Amino acid sequence: MLAGRGDVECHRMLMNLPNILTFSRIVAIPIMVCLLLFVADPAGSWLALSVYTYACITDFFDGYLARAWHQQSAFGRFLDPIADKLLIASVLLVLVGIDRFHGVTVLPAAVILCREILVSGLREFLAEVRVSMPVSSLAKWKTSIQMLAMGFLLVGNSGPDFGPVSTLEIGIYGLWIAASLTVITGIDYLMAGLRHIHETDQAPAGRRRSTGSDADTEAS
Repeated sequence: MLAGRGDVECHRMLMNLPNILTFSRIVAIPIMVCLLLFVADPAGSWLALSVYTYACITDFFDGYLARAWHQQSAFGRFLDPIADKLLIASVLLVLVGIDRFHGVTVLPAAVILCREILVSGLREFLAEVRVSMPVSSLAKWKTSIQMLAMGFLLVGNSGPDFGPVSTLEIGIYGLWIAASLTVITGIDYLMAGLRHIHETDQAPAGRRRSTGSDADTEAS
């Protein structure tokens, strides 16, 4: 009886619309990559942009609908940041792989990827000690500029010129701006994380054990 009820709750959690949108964002990633790799331009780039746009839209609506419909879940909180980072990493890596940008322009892409890994590690540690790391307004601006820049880069030279500036150049400039904001927000997150790590190390041993036990219970 209890097992059956648990199966129903698990199915309900997996099949609510916000989680479906999040999962569909992950499914969209290999489709977008294949379009860039195996479909000739300009069709490949524009189709990849369409899939990428869908993924970005789901990134907004999954969280919005989960809050509005009171369908927030541990599974959604687990899956959403993974989907975001898979999307960012896949786009940047495939763009470098198809030589959409190269040379020194690879640097901002590397900075963005390193920041994502850093923040993921910090969030994982802070979750264990039950400390949340809220997203700053500057980080939201960084994400918006980064998403727009990657959209322009996906189209690349298949897109129109905007006066003296091409679509590809707009994407490259945007990527540099996003990388600059990435450094600033990454330092902010790192300092906040180190502060909490220091506080955790200074806490009494009994309190640390209690905190760890609570975190383990929550994770399970």
